[in-house]
Amino acid sequence: TTTTANLGMALARLGRQVCVLDADFGLRNLDLLLGLENRVVYTISDVLAGSCRLEQALVKDKRVTGLSLLPAAQNRTKEDVNSDQMMKVVDGLSEKFEYIIIDCPAGIEGGFQNAIAAAKEAVLVTTPEIAAVRDADRVVGLLEAYGINSINLIVNRLRPGMVQANDMMSVADVVEILAVPLIGVIPEDEKIIVSTNRGEPLVLDEKLSLPGLAFENVARRLEGEDVDFIDLETPYTSLFSKIKRLFSKSY
Repeated sequence: TTTTANLGMALARLGRQVCVLDADFGLRNLDLLLGLENRVVYTISDVLAGSCRLEQALVKDKRVTGLSLLPAAQNRTKEDVNSDQMMKVVDGLSEKFEYIIIDCPAGIEGGFQNAIAAAKEAVLVTTPEIAAVRDADRVVGLLEAYGINSINLIVNRLRPGMVQANDMMSVADVVEILAVPLIGVIPEDEKIIVSTNRGEPLVLDEKLSLPGLAFENVARRLEGEDVDFIDLETPYTSLFSKIKRLFSKSY
């Protein structure tokens, strides 16, 4: 959900018309992370029930022109929406938006299948932990089985210090196991927690933090730009190592 909020906002800031769709029925959070929870009147369930038009359910972000949210209902379950209904909604959105980012619920049951029913491509988000990567590998297989072969990878919550100490899988390890193209690496940072609690995606900051810049770079890569990956190891080089290198150069 954090990735959806920041990626959607970043693409809108690049001038694209973007709709972020919360497909986690019963457990919606995307409105909170975008700071739009107080402006939700209708949801996707109201659209499907015929209680409102699709346009009425869209919550337009006032900070960035081009970003809209289609919220999920909190009082419904994932079984209340089927794949055909999801495809109908996405078809309606595609007439207006260049990007429709569907925030997929956790798990691989009905909610997952409904969320990906109308998807053309997928952005797989995983953390560099053995259990998470194994789950991600399973999801890759399911996506391909459903005909989604354009899959890109985001490695989230990377701690370079732990990687250097061999206490965490490296990005290269994750890419080798999953065998899908890497489109982004997001470092672990407490600023992410602060931004989610405030409902202000990191990409809105005037001076971008490291994770904020990483999210923006993902958006630019989706746009087809050739953007170098951030060197996440350099800032974590210890003071002792720097002093050691300094003295080695002196002699």
